[in-house]
Amino acid sequence: MFRKKVLLSTVIVIAFLGGREFAEAQTNAVKPIEVKENLEEKFANVSPKLTSSDANPLLDFMFTADPTAVEYNGRIYVYATNDHQQYEKVGKEGKNSYEHIHTLVMMSTDDMVNWTYHGLINTAKLAPWSQNSWAPSITSRLEADGKTHFYLYYSNSGVGSAVLTSTSPVGPWSDPLGKNIVDRSVPGVDCDAPFDPGVVIDGQGTGWLAFGGGTPKTDYMPGISHIVKLGTDMISLASNVAKIPAPYFFEASDLNFINGTWVYTYNTNWKDRTEWPYSNIDKPTKCNMSYMTSKTPLNPDSWKYRDNYFKNTGDVNVGPLTNNHTHLFKFKEKYYIAYHAMYLQDYFGTKGGFRNVGIEEMQVDEENVNIPMGKATFKGPSQLNPLNPFVLQQAETTAGTSGQVQFEAVGNVGNMVAKGKADKQCLMIRGADFSKQIPAKFEARVKGKGKIDVYVNNLKDTPLVSLICDGKEWTTFSKEIGQKMDKGVGNIYFVFNGEGFLFDEWKFIY
Repeated sequence: MFRKKVLLSTVIVIAFLGGREFAEAQTNAVKPIEVKENLEEKFANVSPKLTSSDANPLLDFMFTADPTAVEYNGRIYVYATNDHQQYEKVGKEGKNSYEHIHTLVMMSTDDMVNWTYHGLINTAKLAPWSQNSWAPSITSRLEADGKTHFYLYYSNSGVGSAVLTSTSPVGPWSDPLGKNIVDRSVPGVDCDAPFDPGVVIDGQGTGWLAFGGGTPKTDYMPGISHIVKLGTDMISLASNVAKIPAPYFFEASDLNFINGTWVYTYNTNWKDRTEWPYSNIDKPTKCNMSYMTSKTPLNPDSWKYRDNYFKNTGDVNVGPLTNNHTHLFKFKEKYYIAYHAMYLQDYFGTKGGFRNVGIEEMQVDEENVNIPMGKATFKGPSQLNPLNPFVLQQAETTAGTSGQVQFEAVGNVGNMVAKGKADKQCLMIRGADFSKQIPAKFEARVKGKGKIDVYVNNLKDTPLVSLICDGKEWTTFSKEIGQKMDKGVGNIYFVFNGEGFLFDEWKFIY
């Protein structure tokens, strides 16, 4: 067996909107563009996102789960369990039993369809005393030092919940405690697994943490979900631990604060609903997401069960049945729900239970603190605004890929570069805005030996521009565009070959 030496061949294809469609795209969300090319013939290992206008899952080159989110400087940052670490350890025939997961995944967007992969938080290195890292929950607050501080809580296996801190949404992160913030040693913790933390900061700037799991007291009222007030430092406890009487509770605690009301969401268990005292509220389906509300969260009697709001993804035919974990958040005046489903198992050739994060828009009634039923889809959210191709963009920003492309950390914390691995790898950008300017040049920062060909509209005609590169150091190559190019909004595809070739960033110049 031998391996061919291949050059980098990068192709950028832009499918343009017509005048009427473009006008609508400017007044509303950017409309998805369908590609007429047979991408499966052109590219290697084409993911379902590349051949469709689907926005889910968020990342299609790795497995992710149990999402949380925080907004910062006009972007929403999503953090997730790294199911891919388990997949890489056990392989296609293995099972996702979570024991090999010791990192968390970071990603962000400003338009809900193009996601920048910021790499991993290595909890094994940051907190070597801990066991695993699952199910993160994050919040942030402007502190007295004038900096925004980020507080990231996560499940330390099933034994407790730990916390990391940073003054940047992508790190570097640090372990301020050297131990769990909650575990079974804390008085009032009445559950086997005080994990799946959910954090929120209320209207007075006070932090709250919910958590729980393990052996139920009864099927109907497990009695193992908890809430506690956090200290002003966000890494200590400032109250007794109280119980939340969540019916059919299983795991996946999370908190929101809406219109002066604490909103507790959780995953229900798989038990039969033999007991149900409400005549005006439907029984929650198995392993769905339900929510409760309170004005005085440390008083168990104050919590009211409201309804279920998100069914199991398997119940709505988005992958098979799986566990359920969601986070409700607001971004650019819209509510969204982040969750996971088994979107990509067929693409990766596995049935081991590996999950991927998706997002849906939600219609939350803030005045009455009412969350209507949401539904998992492949389509996902609409693009909020076009991407600007005339400012520096990261190669790790994608809306779809092929070749199960890999990335590695290079340079500043949170910066990743695309790494050559297989033939015909592809990085797609969705909804790039060329409506006002025609580019005169294209440039890319690369390292290694290869060739970049830039195509517009299709892959059949003469390249818009070609860059030849061969160097051991990072170099920014730039070349004038000689071919005619029309105005419009469209998709961009970067396709590259060559092991060891690294692609960091790019932009068009007018």
